[in-house]
Amino acid sequence: MTSRSTPRRLPAAMTLALAGVVLLSGCTASVALEPAADAVNPGCADIVVHLPTLVADQAERETNAQATGAWGSPAAVLLHCGVAVPAPTTLPCLNVNGIDWIEDDSAAPLYRYTTYGRTPASEVVIDSGTVSGSTVLVDLAAVMAVIPATAKCLGAADVTLPTDGGTLAPTATPAP
Repeated sequence: MTSRSTPRRLPAAMTLALAGVVLLSGCTASVALEPAADAVNPGCADIVVHLPTLVADQAERETNAQATGAWGSPAAVLLHCGVAVPAPTTLPCLNVNGIDWIEDDSAAPLYRYTTYGRTPASEVVIDSGTVSGSTVLVDLAAVMAVIPATAKCLGAADVTLPTDGGTLAPTATPAP
C-alpha cells in the first residue's frame, strides 16, 4: 500500500513545486518610475521600441511609466526619455560611440548620464556598484542614435579665448 500511495504523492508534489516556480517567476513586480515631462514626445516612442533586452548583462524589466526602461533585479539601470534638454554645462561630457553624455556623479555611486545635443533628451541612472557605466552607455548608444544630434559637447580646445587686446583669437591654426 505504501508503494501505491508514493507514486500518487510524488506527481502531486512535483506538480505543486512546478506551480510554485511558475507563480514565483511571474511575480516579478514592475519597476515604479515617474514619466519625464516630455515623455509623450514621438522621439521617445522611437527610443522605447528599440530598447535592448540586456544592458550590461542585466535583464530588461517592465516599468509602469511611459518612455522609461529598467534593467537588473534589483534595477541597476534606469532610463527616462523626455527629460529637460540640458543647457551647456561645466559637468564632464563623454562621447561614447558617437553619443554625447553629460555625467553627473553628485550622488555617487549612482551616476546620472543625460544625452547632450538630442531632443528629446534621455537620462540614464546607473548603480555603479552593480554595473559598469561605460558598458551601459555602449549598450544604449545605438538606441540613442535614433534621435539625430543637433549639437555636440565642446572642450577647452574648441573654445576661442580673448587675447590681451580684448579681441578673440582662434585656439587652433586654420588649415591652409
